[in-house]
Amino acid sequence: MASVGSDRRGIRQLRGKVAVITGAASGIGRALAIGLSTRGCHLALVDLDADGLARLHRELTAADGALTVSTHVADVANEARMRDLAGEVIAAHGAVHVLVNNAGVAHEAAFPQTTIGSWQHVLGVNLWGVIYGCHFFLPHLAKVERAHIVNLSSFLGLVAMPGQSAYCTSKFAVRGLSECLWEELRTTSVGLTLVHPGAVATNIMTRAQGDDPELLQRLGRWYERHAMPPERASARIIRAIERGTPRLLIAPEVAFGDRLKRLLPVVGNRMVSDAVIRILGVGDMRATRAAQWQETMVDSGSEPKPPRR
Repeated sequence: MASVGSDRRGIRQLRGKVAVITGAASGIGRALAIGLSTRGCHLALVDLDADGLARLHRELTAADGALTVSTHVADVANEARMRDLAGEVIAAHGAVHVLVNNAGVAHEAAFPQTTIGSWQHVLGVNLWGVIYGCHFFLPHLAKVERAHIVNLSSFLGLVAMPGQSAYCTSKFAVRGLSECLWEELRTTSVGLTLVHPGAVATNIMTRAQGDDPELLQRLGRWYERHAMPPERASARIIRAIERGTPRLLIAPEVAFGDRLKRLLPVVGNRMVSDAVIRILGVGDMRATRAAQWQETMVDSGSEPKPPRR
């Protein structure tokens, strides 16, 4: 069979298909649920937010009573729960055609201030949630004539930012996993889209954890004012499912950052990182992080060095 780039195995007719969406109660996941429902997709909605799932369920079934919509309260970082989830979805719908691994969490802190517990939480949701989703649902996806997986990485799965060590690690890893699956799924009926969104107006920043609440509030306010509506992002993702697009960069800054990083891997990363910090209006963050590193080096007994400008 031809390569993923030339053999695009999308699902052109979504009506009557079954889509599983994690992180479905808000943001991109919620917008995808609404968008796919207008295409006639039956839905299995997954989230930890039971109330949000219930509200979305009422909205979707009121709009189209012919749709089968099931809700599943689940922590995607929990292996046993994700194993059971696959069985629940098959029991409710009989098949799965689309899997969207969308659930994610954010964390903002310099590496020394990122606790092991924070690493476990971020990697558990952002990376293990994707691994569990692919692992437990692929046997069911392989049984239908044509199926598709969507894995949500990030702009920060292409470009690394200070204060984002755990988040970037998780999203770079989702990218690596997805690119491996491109190759391994080439001879199957299952396609895969790797998505790198830019700034999208979801509640990921308002729910983010970190060591500087004031900084998180400032970032949250910027997202509220300037970020892309999730409906625009979801429309792009649905088109990618239909067309079988392997790689989707959402927002101009993502395409620019991707090109610059590939052209200049080290300097380009720094240039994009500096530009993003200026755009977000958090230029003081670098000085704060440099001071934290200085304190860490002093505490560890190393000779402190002046921060690089």
